[in-house]
Amino acid sequence: MTAPIRKLRVATTSLAGCFGCHMSFLDIDERILKLVELVEFDRSPITDIKQCGPCDLGLIEGGVCNAENVHVLREFRKQCKILVALGACAVNGGLPAQRNRLDLRDILEEVYVTEDGLARGSKIPNDPELPLLLDKVRPIHEVVRIDYFLPGCPPPADAIWKFLTDLIAGRTPVLGHGLLHYD
Repeated sequence: MTAPIRKLRVATTSLAGCFGCHMSFLDIDERILKLVELVEFDRSPITDIKQCGPCDLGLIEGGVCNAENVHVLREFRKQCKILVALGACAVNGGLPAQRNRLDLRDILEEVYVTEDGLARGSKIPNDPELPLLLDKVRPIHEVVRIDYFLPGCPPPADAIWKFLTDLIAGRTPVLGHGLLHYD
């Protein structure tokens, strides 16, 4: 009797972004059933597990904009043998990084103090429960080592599928023209 083939453990998480990469991942539609035959999901929107255990492959979307993102990213990296930066926010900071050209104090003043329609006496929140904002939004490779980058906003489902199936099969992912997007 042969031992069952060990499934790869896969986890996902999201930092500063819109969750669009996870939605694109879920857009592999019925192929997700085939994927479940090949992998075991740890932390992901499929399992709703909040903490990541040791995994073979981690997919992470979003940039790094606060101290909590730094903590989550470092802990996730420790748990994942292979880490993939998924989407523009993870690869280069994406849309959240557009705040980088502005002064953070000015942004907070406008959002919490001077914006029309705010209650009289509104102040910038100062609560220890809120994560400390970083001065700039960073791509994740500036904080931890990344093994693969899958660009796009978001990467298309077909690219994610090809990427994952190549990795699962032990091949270096190669995405040809039409699958890679830098938007």
